[in-house]
Amino acid sequence: MESNKSKILIIGVTGRLGFELAKASLNSSHPTFGLVRDSAFSDTHKSQKIHTLTEAGLTVIKGSLQDEDILLEALKQVEIVISAVSSKQVHEQKILISAIKRAGCIKRFLPSEFGADPDRTQVSDLDHNFYSRKSEIRRIIEAEGIPYTYVCCNLFTSVLLSSLAQPGRKAPPRDEVSIFGDGTAKAVFMNENDVAAFVINTVDDARTLNKVVYMRPKGNVYSMNELVGIWEGKIEKTLKKIYITEDELLKKIRDTPYPENMELVFIYSTFVKGDQTYFSIESSGGLEGTQLYPQITYTTVSEFLDTLL
Repeated sequence: MESNKSKILIIGVTGRLGFELAKASLNSSHPTFGLVRDSAFSDTHKSQKIHTLTEAGLTVIKGSLQDEDILLEALKQVEIVISAVSSKQVHEQKILISAIKRAGCIKRFLPSEFGADPDRTQVSDLDHNFYSRKSEIRRIIEAEGIPYTYVCCNLFTSVLLSSLAQPGRKAPPRDEVSIFGDGTAKAVFMNENDVAAFVINTVDDARTLNKVVYMRPKGNVYSMNELVGIWEGKIEKTLKKIYITEDELLKKIRDTPYPENMELVFIYSTFVKGDQTYFSIESSGGLEGTQLYPQITYTTVSEFLDTLL
């Protein structure tokens, strides 16, 4: 392994993104460590992932975010920490931040974000603190003076794109399609393995220190109207379009119990409020991933939709 590559600890390696982050880190010759809970080894799916990663060179550290002493021991072996815990566990990163502060050797912390910028979303009255918890973690990191990079990759292709943002569906429609608002607000979609490649490139990059890195790659930024048009071209058929107003969508969100309504909240945030694209990256002081790393190839929305035909 190349000795000049930072040692990286990844928390959440058995998750969808965490697994891709660990693979990307190992592929880039970073000495890579994964914090893994004991319970993961008795889960067939998770233990298979652990096996794949250890075969590729991952060093497994058994422990959890609740155990600050184990965290401290793990942190002393690395320079970079990437958290890919689920949104439900975002607050559990507080113990991790405390341990990072105590360890004193961490050059960069990337907390679990990887969605829309929590400081710029406009749905705080609807999202059951989904975004405010992430913002709170940012403020603690900043108050403690911990060096950071925040990565906002917006939506994973597997989340809403696989259904063309049709609530409750698993595949894109072939007869009629619901379009929310006027269909012009633009969303951004990224494949998890592509996100991982961009993330690993940021860890030793001085340009991304204490910055927000956004993903807005060409070919992956589309409105609902544009997505429907691309899909219609692929299936060679015009879909019947049902426009759902902002008020109708808000009523549906309020009438649907939590957490079942969160898919609708994300649709509202993305395709009505335009939370992923309403602001300029440059004037916000952020950086755009594909401008930083033009050498990284990534799956476009059109290529992803081809896989659903």
